[in-house]
Amino acid sequence: MGMNIGADTDDETINTINTTPLVDVMLVLLIIFLITIPVVTTSIKVDLPQETNQVRETKPENVIISVDKAGQIFLYDTPIKNSTDLIERMKKFSAMQPQPEVQIRGDGGSDFESVGRVMYAVQRAGIVKVGFITEPTGQ
Repeated sequence: MGMNIGADTDDETINTINTTPLVDVMLVLLIIFLITIPVVTTSIKVDLPQETNQVRETKPENVIISVDKAGQIFLYDTPIKNSTDLIERMKKFSAMQPQPEVQIRGDGGSDFESVGRVMYAVQRAGIVKVGFITEPTGQ
């Protein structure tokens, strides 16, 4: 029983790799990763805020801006020409002490762009307190 170099024996080298066990292992790993990834992404403990319905008082010093379905902006009941005019009017309110709260009443069917322009104008004027007026659910 010695080493026979170049002899024809039954122990010939296999030139191919059997990939079936490799594929099986990869499928098992894929299943494990698919099961554990959602658990890993939601494992952080976070106290989410609870939904509350606060009844807001409409005080006389509050500034009410309305946006109708067509996108027209109103300060109280007065139509506003454009965003620049709204910014100038809001600067007068931002100079008051204490600064009044701005309440935006946006029509549910209006474009978000119109309400966004109002929010941008209020921010540019330096108003700190901004709220949205909505209808309570169930009515």
